[in-house]
Amino acid sequence: MTLGFLLLPITFGLLGTLLPAFGYLPALGGNAFSFDPFRNLLATPGLPIASLLSLATGLMATAISLAITLIFVASYAGTPTMSRLQHLLSPLLAVPHAAAAFGFAFLVAPSGFLLRLVAPVFGIDRPPDILVPHDPMGLTMIAGLVLKETPFLFLVTLAALPQVDIAAARRLAASFGYGRIAGFCYLLWPALYRQIRFAVYAVIAYSSSVVDVALILGPNLPGTLATRLVQWMNDPDLSARFLASAGALLQLTVTMGALLCWFLLERLASVLLRSLRERGVRFVRDQFLRHASILLVALVGGAVFAGLAVLAIWSFAGLWQFPDLLPQSFTLRSWMTALPRIGDPLVTTLVTGAASTLIAVLLTIGCLEREIQTGRAVGETALLMLYLPLIVPQITFVFGLQLLFIGSGSEHRFAALVLVHLVFVLPYVFLSLADPWRAMDRRYEIIATALGRSRLSVLLSIRLPMLLRPILTAAAVGFAVSVGQYLPTLLIGEGRLATITTEAVALASGNNRRVIGVYALLQTILPFLAFALAALLPAVLHRNRRGMRV
Repeated sequence: MTLGFLLLPITFGLLGTLLPAFGYLPALGGNAFSFDPFRNLLATPGLPIASLLSLATGLMATAISLAITLIFVASYAGTPTMSRLQHLLSPLLAVPHAAAAFGFAFLVAPSGFLLRLVAPVFGIDRPPDILVPHDPMGLTMIAGLVLKETPFLFLVTLAALPQVDIAAARRLAASFGYGRIAGFCYLLWPALYRQIRFAVYAVIAYSSSVVDVALILGPNLPGTLATRLVQWMNDPDLSARFLASAGALLQLTVTMGALLCWFLLERLASVLLRSLRERGVRFVRDQFLRHASILLVALVGGAVFAGLAVLAIWSFAGLWQFPDLLPQSFTLRSWMTALPRIGDPLVTTLVTGAASTLIAVLLTIGCLEREIQTGRAVGETALLMLYLPLIVPQITFVFGLQLLFIGSGSEHRFAALVLVHLVFVLPYVFLSLADPWRAMDRRYEIIATALGRSRLSVLLSIRLPMLLRPILTAAAVGFAVSVGQYLPTLLIGEGRLATITTEAVALASGNNRRVIGVYALLQTILPFLAFALAALLPAVLHRNRRGMRV
């Protein structure tokens, strides 16, 4: 059932994209197969640049994020520094991509907070006429993606670290005179990378096809391929649906090309690492890299939190002229103006997130309990299927689902929205809950079974209460993922079902930073509340059970 919820939407969505791409969509008069959509696509101005931007931003953002993660983990794994920065970066998973992008844009814009900090020093009295967000090369977009993907890869790597023996590897490398980073890369990184490989592929797929971050930070003329596709999908001329379908297949090709390039880079890096190891290159003097890595990780965390702080200031700002460091006054006017329009998107966000997360948690518990009973862990093929919704570009199959949904004549838009959100929520919930579920000491269940308790009774009275904290944490992760979904909500909701995220991104084309601050801050607050509830509820329920609190 779980694989069905993951694979069937992707399969039918790809089919719904493939047929119109070849001219077959009877509802719009396409009754015969043809290559006309591809001919029209190839005749579109700026298409090569848009495709190259998508490919380059995906690869560059992933490479930079993984490099920062690798060097920092290699330098400080198993140290108190790692533990402290883990607590700093963990909350960043709750920040939606769009909110982080808005915060970063408010920091680095020509009239942003960073320039206001240095304006008195350099005598700047007006914003410079330069493109920082929306620069033609997509550098700001790459930086914005790095701010979000580095914490993700960092925490994924931390989850895989217990499967390697760090202490023994460090002692062995040090005894042969290898530097800390070199010893880690030679002895531990190959095995560790195999554990996080699918997560890296998911980052490449997301970064090369992202829409919301591209609309907020990416280039405009031309934009990335994904933003061009959204324009065609929303075109009042319905014949543009054929062009959009062909473009969606091109986006799939671009993402697969990015994954192929990365695969070749993996092979090249493996050969290079083996060559350096066999030649005995020790890299003893790696202090600069180690210090640079901790600075970069702190900069990533600081930039996201600083961006959120600037969003909060803008949401309460009165008159705030450049180059003033702070507003001349603070007011609730922006919140009072936005609140009447927030109600419906807020309800849709909460209900969709809660429903998709609840279904995902129930399916995950069922799969993991079945795994415990049969004694068969999830294999690599099943793990790949689990990552499939994260590796296949959203825009490639969600657009097909939209066409199929419209063609079916169904009016159950909300149910369709929940099911589409479930496709993206389920992998994160499963990956968050799987390790704690498997790590639980089974002797508690063995004793209960020996006393005559049924499997269901053991599950409800022992395993679920003891794993309440990880279950709620996984649910908070799933809820945060649902809150951050922009493209599925935009396409499946068809403008009739708006969420806080779709409303916030829609404001990106406007110039009212105060209203953007309100929506982006609210978009961030919702996941943080979910994580706070996941931390507080077990503490309250287990307040009289010292062992459960530990």
